[in-house]
Amino acid sequence: MTPNSVKAAVMTGPGRMETRSYPYPDAGPDGMVMKIELCGICGTDKHTWRGETTQYGGTPAETTTPFPIIPGHEIVGTVADIGRGAMTNLEYTGKPLRVGDRVVMCPDILCGKCWYCRNSFGFPLCENIRGYGNHFTADEAPHLLGGWAEYLYVRPDAFVYKVPDSLDAELAVMTELMAVTFNLDKAKEFSAMDGEGFASGASVAVQGVGPMGLLHVFKARIMGAGDIIALDRSDFRLAMARKFGADHTINVTGLTEADIIARVRDLTEGRGADLALECTGHPDAVTQGVQMVRRGGMYIVAGVFADVGPITLNPHHIAARQVRVIGMCNHPSRGYPASMKLLEKFKDIYPLRDFVTHRFTVPEAAQAMAQVQDLDSCMKLVIAP
Repeated sequence: MTPNSVKAAVMTGPGRMETRSYPYPDAGPDGMVMKIELCGICGTDKHTWRGETTQYGGTPAETTTPFPIIPGHEIVGTVADIGRGAMTNLEYTGKPLRVGDRVVMCPDILCGKCWYCRNSFGFPLCENIRGYGNHFTADEAPHLLGGWAEYLYVRPDAFVYKVPDSLDAELAVMTELMAVTFNLDKAKEFSAMDGEGFASGASVAVQGVGPMGLLHVFKARIMGAGDIIALDRSDFRLAMARKFGADHTINVTGLTEADIIARVRDLTEGRGADLALECTGHPDAVTQGVQMVRRGGMYIVAGVFADVGPITLNPHHIAARQVRVIGMCNHPSRGYPASMKLLEKFKDIYPLRDFVTHRFTVPEAAQAMAQVQDLDSCMKLVIAP
């Protein structure tokens, strides 16, 4: 039975959350309504909660959060209503969709018309990119454009992917973050160029092993990394990183920048890591990361999605070491089917079901945002309507 109203967790401003009700949306001829099973709490949501609301800063796509919003973009659910056109046109790989099918979605809405959409492929660079859970105010119809709600309206220009029957919700909710780990696939593309990037047996350092960093550890392991070094301030998260494939862990609490760099070099025959990835969301990690890779190595800045301010960086450390620094934002829409396939293949080999540690209902969203700050007790928190 179609409900008359839909409950949603609404962030009305930094640090402010309330529960509101909205009309059940009309799917229309080409759209869809999804009943939410689970939606993850992302590091981006933490940035917004803290008031760090500028995204894609310094580019034509720069935006500031249009409060009030319904957060949530790591989404898995079932088709509740679907327009006739969407049955055959909405699914990314061409599969037909029907009511009751389980789906995940890419949160990014791309214009398809700007110079970047028509001249670049893979990671989106769209000048007009807008994302579910970040860029649509809940004050404007159809309102339900974030995953922390009982139902979600799926636009006709969204990318939707059918979930394999063997992938339960707690695994499928990892799909969006697994697509982010295509950072490693990008690094692998460079491996044919003078030993750059990520090749089989490469040493990999991951700064920050929250949910995003943890899945980079996992992806690096199954892609054939050599020694994987995980760095974090939480022993809880470092212990989980070992379960997901890390060989060495470094708790950076109380360590100086020089100490951290020295420990990474000690674990890599004095040279530094072949590849390091910033997954912390904190700009100070960048000055350390540039120096923990070997000469001619690669450093990927991936976690600082929101504008959290500048740092002082000595460019000589980049030039003298001939480090290739790559900024990566977002993820390729084509990465979703492959990510689900990897989750499906490795679900019984790695403890992937330990990834989700806490569940909260829609009215408990503020409690969830308090819990997610405790790095010593949680990994992925989800809203489970």
